[in-house]
Amino acid sequence: MQDTAQNRIMPKTDATDYPDRLPDFCNLGVMLRIVFGVEGMLGVTVWLQATDYKEMSHLFVADSMVVQTALLLILFLLCLLFRPLSRLPYSTGAMAVTAIAVCTAGLVMYGMSRVFLDRHMAMTMRELLNVTGMSVIMLAYFYLRGKVLSPALTEARLQALQARIRPHFLFNSLNAVLSLVRSEPERAERALENLSELFRVMMADSRNLSTLADEVDLCRQYLELEALRLGDRLQVAWHVDKMPPAVLVPPLMMQPLLENAVYHGIEPATQAGEIHINIYQSSGQLHIVIRNPYQHNGRHHAGNKMALNNIKKRLLLHFDVEASLRTQIGDNFYQVHISLPCRTVP
Repeated sequence: MQDTAQNRIMPKTDATDYPDRLPDFCNLGVMLRIVFGVEGMLGVTVWLQATDYKEMSHLFVADSMVVQTALLLILFLLCLLFRPLSRLPYSTGAMAVTAIAVCTAGLVMYGMSRVFLDRHMAMTMRELLNVTGMSVIMLAYFYLRGKVLSPALTEARLQALQARIRPHFLFNSLNAVLSLVRSEPERAERALENLSELFRVMMADSRNLSTLADEVDLCRQYLELEALRLGDRLQVAWHVDKMPPAVLVPPLMMQPLLENAVYHGIEPATQAGEIHINIYQSSGQLHIVIRNPYQHNGRHHAGNKMALNNIKKRLLLHFDVEASLRTQIGDNFYQVHISLPCRTVP
């Protein structure tokens, strides 16, 4: 519901924006996708082998016992080794993941064959090919999934850049700077530095995560520029005492939300309004809560949720189901609450 009312022209994006990288094997969403994906492929394999439903159910239960035991151990090892694996070139890391899966499955099947005294449970060439094939299919799935979601990374940078060069923002910022050149030269210089830094960040590579401290600094610079033209009408309350500065977040995540807060909550109002920014850590999760005044009859409510949808896509790309974005509309406020896992540089 909240977004800028400016008409944006979306450029074509390049599928290579998202760098080739292994999925985060410690992520709950990635684990669930792998478990359900492998079980689905196992079901298809059993269905092709069985002659009736009774035999199919028997084979599926028996094979699932072995497959799930091996799969849980494989996921544990991949999570344990994720950091060193993630530093490898993608092709080398993919081959290492496949090798870990094959070796672990082979050891599990060999151990079960000894425990249950059933030599048929040991890995054969067919099982080796099955494990290799499933590993390749799952890696290909995450690779293609990253490419499908990757345009959101470029869109985030270009949308923000287009927002920054909106005539009313750019010209008003420059006019405000000119009005300060003689009376408050230091403040004018600071404003030009902020404007230059905004352009630099918007043009920078946004494929990788940035630290929360950098994101907050960028937002402070943006709000300082908006305060030049809005004056006392714009009040900002920062609650960042419990903020973990080294946590990694998608770049240009908070700034579009603050832009919306200014555009929808402050500009339409005749009186001063306050934007509340609360950032804290709880139970291993980073929480970012942005609240601004809400004008039910405001003239700026014709947004198309472009910024919110883009942020949701990027959260899904980087953190899967472990991250969320929720919005809430109250009697006189609009709130965005982002939650994502606390992760730092490996």
